[in-house]
Amino acid sequence: KGANTMGKDHHDHAPDARVPPKKEECAENRIDHGFRDYCAHKLIPLNQCRYREIFLPWKCVQERHAYEKCQFEEFQRRVKQVQGTL
Repeated sequence: KGANTMGKDHHDHAPDARVPPKKEECAENRIDHGFRDYCAHKLIPLNQCRYREIFLPWKCVQERHAYEKCQFEEFQRRVKQVQGTL
């Protein structure tokens, strides 16, 4: 059988790529309501790293890149949706 790719585009990296974390998980990790979007699952490890590394700007580069990439891909998805090409 072939892989189930229905509803996925080539930017999805995980089966739950568009599933936001549960409210309890966001509250537990002190994610502000304004950041509880489809990329909050990337923000949780980024914030944990930031706290662990006392917010040093040269630390947590991989986590920050993953979060920013998620935000950009979500933006692109919304633009396509508005343009009617999704």
